[in-house]
Amino acid sequence: MLKIGGLQKMTLLDYPGKIAATIFLAGCNFRCGFCHNPDLVQQKEDKNYITVKEVLDFLIKRRGLLEAVCISGGEPLLNQDLPDFFKKIKALGYLIKLDTNGSNFAVLNDIINNKLVDYIAMDIKCSLDKYPEITRIKFNLNNITESIKLIRQSGLPHEFRTTILPKYHNNLEIEKICQLIPQAEAYYLQNFRNKTTFDSDFNKELVFSEQELLELKAIADQWVKKCAIRF
Repeated sequence: MLKIGGLQKMTLLDYPGKIAATIFLAGCNFRCGFCHNPDLVQQKEDKNYITVKEVLDFLIKRRGLLEAVCISGGEPLLNQDLPDFFKKIKALGYLIKLDTNGSNFAVLNDIINNKLVDYIAMDIKCSLDKYPEITRIKFNLNNITESIKLIRQSGLPHEFRTTILPKYHNNLEIEKICQLIPQAEAYYLQNFRNKTTFDSDFNKELVFSEQELLELKAIADQWVKKCAIRF
């Protein structure tokens, strides 16, 4: 059963060029200390989650006002009921944007092949060798590279993005990440927010200055077609 941890009833930011709602699914396989959605990392049995029916009823009422639905998390692709949920949303006439960390290649492949998604945003945490340190888990890193390849070959609008902080990211690290996505259509550098984090120690971590962000962007600009900064 899907555990829906939040519903943003309207956003002009999450789906480029569309008026959308964003649904936040609980549960993630990563344990990144700097995660800014700590309440969504673990599923909790004692939490009153929003039901699928409540979300679908809301979307029915908003037809004609909203154009799209963004599915975020957590990591949405951990949910075995996700394809059926997508089908119900598509049946209402909505476009779907998926946010994913790219670690579940098989499910991503199924969703794309079944034409259940219209836009994909994949988080690339770091260069491949740093994934165990940052995510605090061990998994098949081929899933990351295969997901990148799949998304780029899908023909779907997409973006890649990295939440960056001085503890983990420097010029060389950005270059290594960009080597995974050469000539990418869209790559975003998202400045870390040290307010509410999964690991409270990260509340004390430094953030990049605007000038430092511009310097990192200049590195990425050499590798991708479009790089932008999100604050």
